[in-house]
Amino acid sequence: MTKRIKGSCTTILVGKKASIDGSTIISRNDDGHEALDPERFVVVNPADQPRHYQSVISKVQVDLPDNPLRYTSIPNSILTNGIWPAAGINSENIAMSATETITTNSRVMGIDPYVDGGIGEEDLVTLVLPYIHSAKEGVERLGALLAQYGTYEPNGIAFSDQDEIWWLETIGGHHWAAKRIPDDAYVVAPNRMNIDDFDFDADDTLASADLQDMIEKYNLNPDFDQVNLRHIFGSATIKDTVYNNPRAWFGQKYFTPDVEQDPMGQDLPFICHANRKISIEDVKFVLSSHFENTKYDPYGSGSEADKTLFRPIGINRNHDVHILQIRNNVPAAVAGIHWLAFGANTFNTVVPFYANVNDTPASYKNADGNFNLNDMYWLSCTTALLGDTDYDLYVDFRNTFALEAMGAYRKIQNDTDAAIADQSDPEAYLAKANDALAAESLKRQTKLLGDMVIMGSEHMKLRYNLND
Repeated sequence: MTKRIKGSCTTILVGKKASIDGSTIISRNDDGHEALDPERFVVVNPADQPRHYQSVISKVQVDLPDNPLRYTSIPNSILTNGIWPAAGINSENIAMSATETITTNSRVMGIDPYVDGGIGEEDLVTLVLPYIHSAKEGVERLGALLAQYGTYEPNGIAFSDQDEIWWLETIGGHHWAAKRIPDDAYVVAPNRMNIDDFDFDADDTLASADLQDMIEKYNLNPDFDQVNLRHIFGSATIKDTVYNNPRAWFGQKYFTPDVEQDPMGQDLPFICHANRKISIEDVKFVLSSHFENTKYDPYGSGSEADKTLFRPIGINRNHDVHILQIRNNVPAAVAGIHWLAFGANTFNTVVPFYANVNDTPASYKNADGNFNLNDMYWLSCTTALLGDTDYDLYVDFRNTFALEAMGAYRKIQNDTDAAIADQSDPEAYLAKANDALAAESLKRQTKLLGDMVIMGSEHMKLRYNLND
């Protein structure tokens, strides 16, 4: 089988009573094994959705229904290994992010091995998002597909609608478990199995029909008095202590600073509660973070050993960050917001694109393998690369840029929201708003890069203090 090309992501989920405006939020850094892998932002209209799907990696073939919904998508620009849609919002304001690569253990693999010809991250959004009408229905459809076709890898998948967020984790080749995130809670999920406490009889859980019997039949539960799926099906390795757990620790430290925890701890909680309501800006900060104000910050003043000990959330292998927001108390036409930024997240901002459109702006849609600063993907990557050469020199430019850009985007969004009820053609109006958002983003990101070049040229090493 062709080697998979994604992985190493970080997910944040925010329930509607935990967010500042009553919206549900599912978000993720879509990371890869390579630093650069161009992505695009597109809309898949029903006529463009395949009816007979074949995976590039596994070659699995799946016949799909004839009534797909329109949906936003963030596919790879170079399709050698398949589409990899990553995430999107469909025309009924149902969101999906797929996937967070997770972990397993040898006991599971001995019972239900992976299926080489199964489905995987490459396929899941295409197979599920166009056909679901609620977050829970997304869990049920994906669960049925896993049972029928199996999977060749372990993944965590998020679904949301206006009321609910569900998180599903695959288990072995055919099994899975899912949990509804409480409305007043948040989750920070790195690349490990994340679900801990699990009640098979609760209304807020779903699972493979035989999962509970499998645990008992094969003596999989290491605990005396609880059902903890991370203990049963996941890992607790040395790699987890430096690659995964510290990311959950930092996100939880940011949202709930009064709770003291070990960054290497194997039992950091899945369901958490913040000390305040969570904003889009909060989510973006954490998904861009690198252990700021700790000795583990790669840009900080700690020892070299400390600065390289843990894998940060913001990393050079971020290909996009998406924050899928389903809003309440607004018209359905503007409820779904597909916030998006490309490239390493230290020097970019997320833009609030309306999901209820038929097309996307050219600067976010047309990136390919050819370097072009008119494409937001390449512009963002270039800014991040320059910023990395001297973070302290450029970070104040970044901070001012982020504050002013987010304010400008929110002004366009507020004006658009206020006027949507008066529009005879809402989709055309929202497409125009998205064009304005993309133009504002391209202008401001270009200015940031220019300011950094002007400032940085004065600090080049190839200089001499005497002038003619």
